[in-house]
Amino acid sequence: MSVLLVIVTALTISVAVIPLMMRLAPRLGMIDAPDPRKVHARPVPRVGGIGIALGALLAMLVAGSHAGWLGWYLGGAAVLLVFGALDDALELGHYTKFVGQFLAVVPMVWFGGVWVSSFPFLAEPLPAAIGKPFTAFAIVGVVNAVNHSDGLDGLAGGESVLSLGCIAYLAYLAGDLALVLAAFAVLGGVFGFLRFNTHPARVFMGDAGSQFLGFSLGTFAVVLTQQSYPGLSMALPALILGLPVVDILAVFYLRVSGGMNWFRATRNHVHHRLLGLGFDHYQAVVVIYALQSFFVVCAIVFRHDSDLFVAALYLLPCTLVFAGLTLAERRGWRARRDQRESDLSRVLGGDRAAGIASALTATLAIMVSMYFVAGAIAVRVLPEGTAPALGAIVLALAATLWKPGRDWAGVVQRVCVYSLAPLWAYGVERQLQAMAPALLVSTVPFYGFIAIAIGLVWKLSRDQDFAPTTMDFLVAVVAVAVTLLAGNFAPSGQVAIAALLVKIVVLLYACELVYSRAAPRWRAAFNLAALASAAIALVAAL
Repeated sequence: MSVLLVIVTALTISVAVIPLMMRLAPRLGMIDAPDPRKVHARPVPRVGGIGIALGALLAMLVAGSHAGWLGWYLGGAAVLLVFGALDDALELGHYTKFVGQFLAVVPMVWFGGVWVSSFPFLAEPLPAAIGKPFTAFAIVGVVNAVNHSDGLDGLAGGESVLSLGCIAYLAYLAGDLALVLAAFAVLGGVFGFLRFNTHPARVFMGDAGSQFLGFSLGTFAVVLTQQSYPGLSMALPALILGLPVVDILAVFYLRVSGGMNWFRATRNHVHHRLLGLGFDHYQAVVVIYALQSFFVVCAIVFRHDSDLFVAALYLLPCTLVFAGLTLAERRGWRARRDQRESDLSRVLGGDRAAGIASALTATLAIMVSMYFVAGAIAVRVLPEGTAPALGAIVLALAATLWKPGRDWAGVVQRVCVYSLAPLWAYGVERQLQAMAPALLVSTVPFYGFIAIAIGLVWKLSRDQDFAPTTMDFLVAVVAVAVTLLAGNFAPSGQVAIAALLVKIVVLLYACELVYSRAAPRWRAAFNLAALASAAIALVAAL
């Protein structure tokens, strides 16, 4: 089974299950009510973890991998899913949750062979009598670290996406297809969840999701370093897992030094401290995403370095982060918030900035419209079987232009154009490559201008109609990572695929900008160009 099919299967199941569970959440008692320690102000269903876990586990079962450890992992994940869902509904105590975690972890460690034998800084392997108990406690620790990091919308899910992507890439380099598929299955489930969890979140993952993710990350990190890729630094799991591990250790230290109960919930996690310093929700999450991205990039780049160097690469930035937070808190420093205008907008002046943003948006509408029409005329390389889809798009767009005032018209137009954009990017790339591969460079200025224009419009805008989200940050990180790393997968073709992916992302953001900010006349012209391009391509395909 291909990696793409695994991701799509997990994502589709996750996206399908979560809305159903959101409707059932009040009946099941799986609602997260606001309280002084939490940042949300209204009740939110905490059922997203069920969608994540079901999507990932079913995708793995469909993939049919037969790795020896995978069956024990699936069993442990099912145990944690049950205990996590019960906790989300009934508020189980800490000790009951620990029972569920050890029931999931111990069989996998003792019978599935997932345990740490090679330990950082030690020349000799650990005996099983030491390595297995250590592994069990370490994985349970990761489960709780991810669980405690789930404090802001998109935070735990985004951190997990970055770590899973790192594990999948390193597992691919090691040739461990089972681990690659497992990591991408979980990643697909999380992406489906983030569709509903980006701030302001409509659903939380709950303990069912956070414990499943922590269990998966801990297990995969052990399998990667101990079985799949023993040439890696044994200290590498610290970088792969990143901020959640050091965060929970710091929280426990603060609780113990303050004479508090270890398990009493407090507001001294990194994300709470960033909020206390005046960062808004989006800024706090992006700061943590950036730190996590730094750690996983270091894990990839320095994967073969010494344990001492890797440990220092982890501990030094962590020390600087917590020292910076403490210093800022003691000096009363506060981040400056301005929800209305950026620095660039203030420099240019409100009216002038708004005028430039409007002009750039109109320019993008014209450029993308011309791209659609010119591409339809020039392109003769489209995937087979696209004629029925093109016919449906032509009819749907024609209906919306005939009845533009209907409530459903805007949604239909977006669906149609968002379907055309990847198809056109693919067709243009293939056409240019067939003519001369060097011509692909000619598209760089076009996409580069679009990307710069999108960034400028956001910075110049007074409103939040096109404000970036934490999901946008993840998409950008993934797109850049795919572009930079794809050559290691298959140099003959994957670099072109990676470049195509980046261009599709840029083109989709341009379409979203047109629909969000362009004047009605430009949106009408944009839809008309999309209709014309689809009709031209349909005639050519028949």
